[in-house]
Amino acid sequence: MAEHHHIDHDDALAAAFDGQAARFERAPVQTDPEALARLVRFADLAPDSLLLDAGCGPGLVSRAFLDSGHRIVGVDLSREMIERARLRCSETDRVTFLQGSIFDSTLVGPFDACISRYVLHHVIDPPTFLLRQVELLRPGGIVVLNDHTSSPDPHQAAWHNAIETLRDRTHTANLSPGVIVDLFAASGLDLIRVVEEVFTLDFDEWFDRGTPTAPKPQVRSLIDAGPRSRGFVGRTLSGGRLQIECRRVIVRGVKP
Repeated sequence: MAEHHHIDHDDALAAAFDGQAARFERAPVQTDPEALARLVRFADLAPDSLLLDAGCGPGLVSRAFLDSGHRIVGVDLSREMIERARLRCSETDRVTFLQGSIFDSTLVGPFDACISRYVLHHVIDPPTFLLRQVELLRPGGIVVLNDHTSSPDPHQAAWHNAIETLRDRTHTANLSPGVIVDLFAASGLDLIRVVEEVFTLDFDEWFDRGTPTAPKPQVRSLIDAGPRSRGFVGRTLSGGRLQIECRRVIVRGVKP
């Protein structure tokens, strides 16, 4: 039963991201060149590393690491995302994009590094997602995870994740920074490093590229009336636009 649940969720993810690929590809939080540069610097990979981009989307992260001299295998459930990634990196043979799951038996390592950005909050089973990446690494290989986080306070986190689910039916959970670090430790990773960043979302842009289960005015009113949750704080700007202050982490660990 659990396996079927995962298959259904993967199918829903593929369909959702096929539909939102064009908006996703242009989203400021996805395309921010300074954030991508910080991710590459924090990964601190050896030159010419072979890395797996798990949930590669339209190839924005792959492009950043490719431009830094690395070789990439990008994997994503969404056919539309894979097509956009191939187009983005079409001039080189140093990258391969595959439509599918990182759990596919045809995907074999060893890789020097595994990278995922904004993927964990769509995953049903985070420990297994991380363990699969560790399995695909060579000894001494590196896992880097970048994701939007939630509050360590359970009531704030429950409110935040309820909002996220109303905006995107494929959302599972934003985790707290501490929980993500604990996942790295439980996966056997060593020399764990973490950095936290603040970023902002424009409510309209964010909502409009989602797959909502509730009307936009209802979600906005819930944010307006809600608590100040660490990692998800709404602020109304002049002109009435709603901005959301968020937090994300980049976590790096080494396979012994």
